[in-house]
Amino acid sequence: MRIIKSIILTMVAIIFVSCSCKQKEIVQADVVELISVVDLQKLDTNIQLIDIRTQEEYQEGYIKNAKNINFFDDDFLNQMSLLDKSKPVYVYCKSGGRSAKASTQLKEAGFTKIYDLEGGITDWIEKEKEITNRQ
Repeated sequence: MRIIKSIILTMVAIIFVSCSCKQKEIVQADVVELISVVDLQKLDTNIQLIDIRTQEEYQEGYIKNAKNINFFDDDFLNQMSLLDKSKPVYVYCKSGGRSAKASTQLKEAGFTKIYDLEGGITDWIEKEKEITNRQ
């Protein structure tokens, strides 16, 4: 009888943990969303668009109106905190790795809606969208 109770309690615990993990994923999806090149291009230019690549990468070319805040800077979150957390923020990097990490940090910092450019600027360029070069 004790074994059966132990098995039932273990199963209930597993179900509870499983459900709470799914809830966390749902909350994550509500805050952070991938956005395609096509959808980003359709947006107004007056958005919080952040290129999180290094200064050197940024100077090679960036999406028009993007502000550069280097993900690797020690004060990355301090710089990002100057943005309006109640408005959507759009982030991108070279291919999506850094922006995914940054999106998680921004969510934890209280940003309410974060859009991560799927494929980064690499996908933007491959789709032959315009970039701005700072020479």
